Amino acid sequence: MNHIIDYLAPAPASPFFAASALHNFLSQPTSFLARLLYALLSSLRPTPRPSFPPVRIVCISDTHTLTKSIPDGDLLIHAGDLCNVGNPAELNAQIAWLDSLPHRHKVVIAGNHDAFLDARSRRTLSKPDQGGGIDWRGVHYLQHSATTLVFPGRTLKIYGAPQVPALGGSEHAFQYARGQDAWTETVPSDADIVVTHTPPKFHRDLQVGHGCEWLLKEIERVRPKLHVCAHIHDDRGVDVLWWNGTQRAYERIRERGTWQDTYCLIDPRNWLDMTLMVISTLKAVIWRAVWGGKEMSRATVCVNAALMENSTGKLSHEPIIVYL
Repeated sequence: MNHIIDYLAPAPASPFFAASALHNFLSQPTSFLARLLYALLSSLRPTPRPSFPPVRIVCISDTHTLTKSIPDGDLLIHAGDLCNVGNPAELNAQIAWLDSLPHRHKVVIAGNHDAFLDARSRRTLSKPDQGGGIDWRGVHYLQHSATTLVFPGRTLKIYGAPQVPALGGSEHAFQYARGQDAWTETVPSDADIVVTHTPPKFHRDLQVGHGCEWLLKEIERVRPKLHVCAHIHDDRGVDVLWWNGTQRAYERIRERGTWQDTYCLIDPRNWLDMTLMVISTLKAVIWRAVWGGKEMSRATVCVNAALMENSTGKLSHEPIIVYL
């Protein structure tokens, strides 16, 4: 079946590149339909209202040594991959650029291309680069750590962690074996914002699902107001995670088979879950519109903030602004 799919709709050059709609449908039909339905249903829900006074947060990531014009805001968050090689020269140049920006606070985590910041991947750099130093200037660098920042009338607790499911050789930083639990009970329960390089499973991680299932569970446990991630350049954008029946039904469909599981399209569980997605969303919309009900649970705005488009070497994507 795979060779037929590749003949009709060739796979992208890399699994980290977005595939065509036809390839996605032929290779994972139920996931393709579920993603379309989830996007449609999500468009019916308003984004969570910011607190008062709101904090303007500018989210960027995956700049890979490049710079571009960044809109002003109260807080700038960079979710990793400042570099290509990951040596001190690249890091210090990116930090100097970020430090020059006018935002009140700047928060940065590492990504898999920031080799110097992980003792394991640092060994793959040249000997002179292994002994270099990093000047973080006025930038808050988070590595399995948290900071509390003060804004006019507000404080926000931000936690950052760089680890990603394994994707390549030892030159990639902060890798862990795919399927390994690298997240449970690592994020402070009172974190307002969580910054990771990898996205959570099934959200902003392409149809193939490059994200981490354990991170998804940890984000659900904490339910921060904002989760900033990136890593997957071609799925830049915003999801709102409502932690409700719609989302759980969607994730169950995504966990099930592809054409390798020939039962996927006639599996009644998939069609039942798609029906549940519609019912759950309509109930929430009616509850809010007709009776003015408040949301039953705390939502998380999930932002994939990658600026790099594909592997073009161009920062074609724009920063994403969130009011919290």
